[in-house]
Amino acid sequence: MVSRIDRRQVVDTALRLLNEVGLDGLTLRRIAKELNVQAPALYWHFKNKQELLDEMATEMFRRMTVSLTGEGEAALADRTWQETLRDACRGMRRELLGYRDGGKVFGGTRMTDTSFSGPLENLLGLLTGAGFTLRQAAQAWWTVYNFTMGLVIEEQSVHPDPAAPQHRDPAYDAELRAERIGAGYPLATAVGEEMFGDIERSFEAGLRLIIAGIEATARTEPRS
Repeated sequence: MVSRIDRRQVVDTALRLLNEVGLDGLTLRRIAKELNVQAPALYWHFKNKQELLDEMATEMFRRMTVSLTGEGEAALADRTWQETLRDACRGMRRELLGYRDGGKVFGGTRMTDTSFSGPLENLLGLLTGAGFTLRQAAQAWWTVYNFTMGLVIEEQSVHPDPAAPQHRDPAYDAELRAERIGAGYPLATAVGEEMFGDIERSFEAGLRLIIAGIEATARTEPRS
């Protein structure tokens, strides 16, 4: 028996359902029902949910890098490495926020193809061309990447629904948080707004701090 659905259909349906039910509610049975097939039909394409998540993350990456792969080295040559790192992180955050639990799905999964190779090669080429060693270039990207990924996961805890980004999970309500902490910890209370208030501002501030640190480190480390 051959499945009448293909791998791409399963992934596209899973990504669409992700926004409706979230990662915890996304099951192979739920996807099969949406496709109007029996659950065993999905096992022609994916042995388990982890394999599906890996393919979903890979498709998310393909979608978020379409512009980068289309522009290639010529566009990168017109940007400083600082601008390139900032733009890459901003783009990744924007794309992942478009999926409910996008950070959790993308983080920790394995790419199922080598579509990441071109964008990574271009980025590392820009950094090494600016004077970074390959190790420094890798550390720079790995640092801003993980900062962005961690922030998106936290941000989606505060604002879980991409269709209603203004909605805030009640657990992050500033007044309730202050009441729960109590008056004995004024600094811990006050910092809540800084951490969970304007996350866009916090993201940009964090990027500036990290890139400034990369600049300072690159000036003092040996180039060999």
